[in-house]
Amino acid sequence: MSIRNISFAKGEYYHLYNRGNSKQKIFLDKKDHEHFLKLLFLCNSERSFVFRDITKDVFIFDRETTLVNIGAYCLMPNHFHLLVQEKTEDGISKFMQKLSTAYVMYFNAKYNRTGGLFEGKFKSKHISTDQHMKYLFSYIHLNPVKLVEPKWKERKIINLTKTKLFLRNYLYSSYSEYLGKNRQESVILTRKSFPKYFPSKKDFESEIIEWLDFNS
Repeated sequence: MSIRNISFAKGEYYHLYNRGNSKQKIFLDKKDHEHFLKLLFLCNSERSFVFRDITKDVFIFDRETTLVNIGAYCLMPNHFHLLVQEKTEDGISKFMQKLSTAYVMYFNAKYNRTGGLFEGKFKSKHISTDQHMKYLFSYIHLNPVKLVEPKWKERKIINLTKTKLFLRNYLYSSYSEYLGKNRQESVILTRKSFPKYFPSKKDFESEIIEWLDFNS
């Protein structure tokens, strides 16, 4: 059994992540990604819910008291990343337990399987410096680059224009919100609770491009 090596504290920031058992894929199609995004919103609440009973648009569900503030996220085929701030006591633990349980139940029912899906408990790292926090906004949002340039960190990016376009159009991260796009998933984020490292979308994209240019 894995043992968590840090404790969570209200008001502090954390990088949370987990992946599928033996690196197996946890998102197999568009619907899987969309379901997880809906759960990111719904599970961030003190309220209990039954997904099938929510007949209206999920993203207008009245969550009342939320458990965490989410500043960034990214879903990859076999793992996910979240940048969060604990908002209430035990908020992160409650949120992640609800999220993981709900998604595994959905995934197992859809694909007629049983047992665990994730590689043990979710992993977490405490963020204590501005340098680390600012870096994570780039690190999390740059994850999808691996899908078009698998070895981009070891060698030059082959097609920088294609890579930039892929990132802008990637639907399963919060990248779009930082470029100023307003979509229904935007309510997942509570950006005002995080430092304003990027006053404008131009500042954000410049930061991302700087990382890409470094490897091109």
